[in-house]
Amino acid sequence: MTTVLAFLFVLGVLVFIHELGHFLAARRLGVRVLTFSLGFGPKLLKIKRGDTEYCISAVPLGGYVKMAGENPDDPRTGKPDEFLSKTKWERFQILIMGPVMNLLLAVVVLAIVLAQGASVPAYQDEPAVVGMVTPGSPAEKVGIQRGDRITSVDGDDIDSWDDLFLAIGTRPERQVPMTFSRNNQTMSVTVRPDSQTKYEVGDIGVLPDVNPIVETVLPGDPADKAGIRRGDVIVAVNGKRVVFARQLVDATAPNAGKPIDVTVKRDGQEQVITVTPIQRDGRGMIGITPREASKTFNPGPLEALQLSVERNIELSGLIFKTLGGLFVGSTSPRQLMGPVAIAQLSGESAQLGWVALFSLMASISLNLGLLNLMPVPVLDGGHILIMALEGIARKDFSLQVKEKMLLAGFVLLMMLMVTVIYNDLTRISWIENLMPWRN
Repeated sequence: MTTVLAFLFVLGVLVFIHELGHFLAARRLGVRVLTFSLGFGPKLLKIKRGDTEYCISAVPLGGYVKMAGENPDDPRTGKPDEFLSKTKWERFQILIMGPVMNLLLAVVVLAIVLAQGASVPAYQDEPAVVGMVTPGSPAEKVGIQRGDRITSVDGDDIDSWDDLFLAIGTRPERQVPMTFSRNNQTMSVTVRPDSQTKYEVGDIGVLPDVNPIVETVLPGDPADKAGIRRGDVIVAVNGKRVVFARQLVDATAPNAGKPIDVTVKRDGQEQVITVTPIQRDGRGMIGITPREASKTFNPGPLEALQLSVERNIELSGLIFKTLGGLFVGSTSPRQLMGPVAIAQLSGESAQLGWVALFSLMASISLNLGLLNLMPVPVLDGGHILIMALEGIARKDFSLQVKEKMLLAGFVLLMMLMVTVIYNDLTRISWIENLMPWRN
């Protein structure tokens, strides 16, 4: 139920804001709006105010604003309050305001999220210097070692771990050229990222050069008795390097009653401390609370807004790059998500709290705004393209030509919908088990 409610909330807000953009622009320019609908299909609730019928329809996967004289085949009287009676510039303003409202919503919502402050991994914006290579990973197979600094992926400069995760994450199961520096020498390899999680995120098995820090030590527990102190940096367990807190938990869990060697760094010096985990809650524990190396920021309203604009610009570039990758084959169509996946993400985010849910909403709103600007007939960007072509040709296209263009756009959109829904279904394990070609 949480998933359904979260999905309806996120989608409802995004659709409402998008259609509100069209509605307000139409009303401002004197175009008569006949219907403002959230959803498609049969109308469940409706109320009429003036010339406009406001309604909620049965299929909650979109919405629409119906304007008088909007389509060439609509009954037209030639009155100035009809859509096609307006100039191309006025029609452009009405069409563009839907996507613009989604882009503005993405900026505002993300600014609200950022203004709450956050704790982020310390390595996130640091150079991508490899601290650990996972055994058997794609990175190990091509010879990447600890201490290497990754500088580019598929021709894109890598300035931070954030850049690396984005570049690799969008290229699963693809041969990807990559360069890195070692001892002041530049080396090049071609690596094939593994596909991880149900969303098929690329991963090459490299981790940053960080370690978990001991936040608390429980008095009288094994760690306390062995001499581990608050502030110690956990470097390794039984000789295996530890990067994240979860790896420390995984290393101690199966070793209840068995001595383990914990390498800690204290005052710049490493030492090995032998600890025997005790059985607690069905797993071995040594009585410490580890935390990741992190840094916090608490921006003011204006700084949060600036950060939001910058972040949305960065994400927009990534979205365009991903879309371009679909056409040239460098991005897998398997990474596209549809309504089922969005519903799952909405439910998961809602369980984490409103900050996570609003972060997801901002991301989806940005995607929705940019995708609607694509020059594909049926979408807002497609209608704008047709008007632009008419302006260049200095004449309006015939109804038959427009119908063919819209049909082509509709077919393309349906192909995309089939792809994303197929992707969504294959992420549900019991449905995927019914697909023999997926097993």
